[in-house]
Amino acid sequence: MLDPALLERLLNRAESLLDRLAAQLPPPPEEPDWRQVLACRWRRRHGMGCLLPVRQVHPIRLADLTGIDDQKARITANTRQFVAGRPANNVLLTGSRGSGKSSLVKALLNEFAPEGLRLIEVDKDDLTDLAEIVDRIADRPERFILFCDDLSFEAGENAYKALKSVLDGSVAAPPENVLIYATSNRRHLMPEYFSENLDSTRVDGEIHPGEAIEEKISLSERFGLWLSFYPFDQDDYLAIVAHWLKSFGFSRREIAAAEREALNWALARGSRSGRVAWQFARDYAGRQEKRQ
Repeated sequence: MLDPALLERLLNRAESLLDRLAAQLPPPPEEPDWRQVLACRWRRRHGMGCLLPVRQVHPIRLADLTGIDDQKARITANTRQFVAGRPANNVLLTGSRGSGKSSLVKALLNEFAPEGLRLIEVDKDDLTDLAEIVDRIADRPERFILFCDDLSFEAGENAYKALKSVLDGSVAAPPENVLIYATSNRRHLMPEYFSENLDSTRVDGEIHPGEAIEEKISLSERFGLWLSFYPFDQDDYLAIVAHWLKSFGFSRREIAAAEREALNWALARGSRSGRVAWQFARDYAGRQEKRQ
């Protein structure tokens, strides 16, 4: 039997050691002042999750986004309902790369920030922390968009289950001041294989998808609003180029003179997207010694 005096000494030494270790640990991160902070990134440091304020929010505005008027109108209406405290849906934006999906979400923040909208960017690798993030902001008066950019899952990944739970699948009701906006190049967020179609069955002339397909569709269906984005045609691409060149101070005549070079730029990149138009405008303005 262990001597009580020895046991007490061991416990005292253990407590002393724990106190010294605790002194070496970094202090817990402070919660952001949401009255001043418009956006945060969720990051894990030293095993603890924290909200890191974004020092300079992207300045893009809704008026800067052209060629996606229908998508812009629908997500703006949904966001306006949300900040007004009315029912609104989680949103999935899918389609062509560089077509303005993530830029649209950033522009919404700038549009509705004065009305209390805030944004938290969450990487795919941190989706398992969604429940913790939601708990931290559930009682805040602000309205929060949890933004998951370029979201997709590979076979064998389980992070999507945490997303499903927060969207609509937990015993706890989601807080009314939180929505999830996600962008992806995949409509169903997960890879789809031809072999999975072989699991489909035919019952009374109707096709019933297999379990693998049902599992993948069930994730995207939890988003109440789907917005699809498509490649731009030449006229739309040139209109976007013209908008950005005008923002750099070019005249109509100078913009018209730059059209052939803008088309060659898109041809070299193999894409006529809003992102490519912006990149061309930056390059062209820089070579012409224009300032942003």
